[in-house]
Amino acid sequence: MARTEPPDALDATVEFLKALASTVRLAVIAELSVGPRCVHELQAALRSDARQISQPLLSQHLKVLRDGGLVTTTRRGTEITYELADHQVGRLVHDAIRRSKIEQR
Repeated sequence: MARTEPPDALDATVEFLKALASTVRLAVIAELSVGPRCVHELQAALRSDARQISQPLLSQHLKVLRDGGLVTTTRRGTEITYELADHQVGRLVHDAIRRSKIEQR
């Protein structure tokens, strides 16, 4: 018999998955899995992945990730550095990307 999760745990999981439900946010998580980055470094990395994203739009996506507890921030002078709150999220994203590549074959 399957174990049923409590509704509040399922609701929290839905919110977690919603925070990941964006191409840009998945790309940010994948980039942060390598290490902490500030906004201009993330913007440059996303540009090299053939995505052109404005700083204001990137900041909105980072806010969603921060509000979802997926990233943490550290202020260094005028710059804010973003880092994964839990590195398992990075592994989850990389596994999902790898799986989707396999399914596309």
